Amino acid sequence: MTRPHAREIHTPAEFDAAVTQGSLLGYRIQSVDLTDHTFALLSASTAGAVFLGCAMQPEAAAKVRADGALVFPPVPDLPFDPYRARLYSPDELFEGVRDEGYEATPDALAYDWFQRTKADGDVFASMLRSIHDDAISDALDELLAGTGVVGVMGGHAMGRGTDAYAGAARLGRSLARTGLTVATGGGPGAMEAANLGAYTAPLADAVLDEALELLAKAPSFTPSVTEWARAAFEVRARWPKGGDSIGIPTWFYGHEPPNPFAGHIAKYFANATREDGLLARCSAGVVFLPGAAGTVQEIFDNTTPNYYESRGEPTPMVLVNRAHWTRRLPAWPLLQALAADRPMAARIALVDSIDEAPEALRRL
Repeated sequence: MTRPHAREIHTPAEFDAAVTQGSLLGYRIQSVDLTDHTFALLSASTAGAVFLGCAMQPEAAAKVRADGALVFPPVPDLPFDPYRARLYSPDELFEGVRDEGYEATPDALAYDWFQRTKADGDVFASMLRSIHDDAISDALDELLAGTGVVGVMGGHAMGRGTDAYAGAARLGRSLARTGLTVATGGGPGAMEAANLGAYTAPLADAVLDEALELLAKAPSFTPSVTEWARAAFEVRARWPKGGDSIGIPTWFYGHEPPNPFAGHIAKYFANATREDGLLARCSAGVVFLPGAAGTVQEIFDNTTPNYYESRGEPTPMVLVNRAHWTRRLPAWPLLQALAADRPMAARIALVDSIDEAPEALRRL
């Protein structure tokens, strides 16, 4: 995947290549440690550049500011980088989970910070959260440029070791094997299962069955996120060459950890930004597995732009489990009523089983 924002600098190597031109005019240098690049900063013109969270030696920072560059310095004592230039990886968010437990991981520490700062109403903290989330959106767009993305939505309560979980994993595997990038809400349950399926897509079919057996030892993230996460990392360690997929979770639901099977994790503080961004990027459609309030919200969040065609042509929507969506939570009749006599009517389907979903998506 190529990065469309050619004036952004995300690595020391990219900085070295750009600075040889003698001027950084128009460049945005994002979260790059420049403490060992003092000579280059002193020698080149940095007028018109923007430095976002870049560590520098004091003399370099003074010169850059004197040039007229905009400098947003790193913020000390934060458990996250608000200017980060890339998405999270599972290893990054769960660092330390094997030895110290989940409570010591960057994911848990970021949630603790969020809980403290959202309660005190500090405008500086809310600004940092907004900057972070915008940086995540930028990194997500760069990663997904030119790719077909299919969303799999479903509830977090779906337990490992159940038939439903295995079915959602097979769905993720099937969709990934068609060449699509699988994107989920990034949490446990149905979301994890779909990311797991995409992870096993390049591997032999038997791998998924074995992985499901291993994961069943820790069926839920309650009562122990630590044991739940360790089981996932055991699977990743046994089969380290899995496929990529996207997880888009949120710290807003702090009781809900991200799952370790999404190779790229776009984690947000603002749930509204996360929800809209996830659905907006599902260019190849969305499969909705049985869920509760959150999944119902996602169905109609996705319906609105399809109804008004505000993002262009309607994208496919496949609801799985007729009994769930017509009787238990009757979203399907309302979806049909909204779609009547509109172009989106040809892009919605209700199927009985997970195994029917890939063909329904292809047909739509």
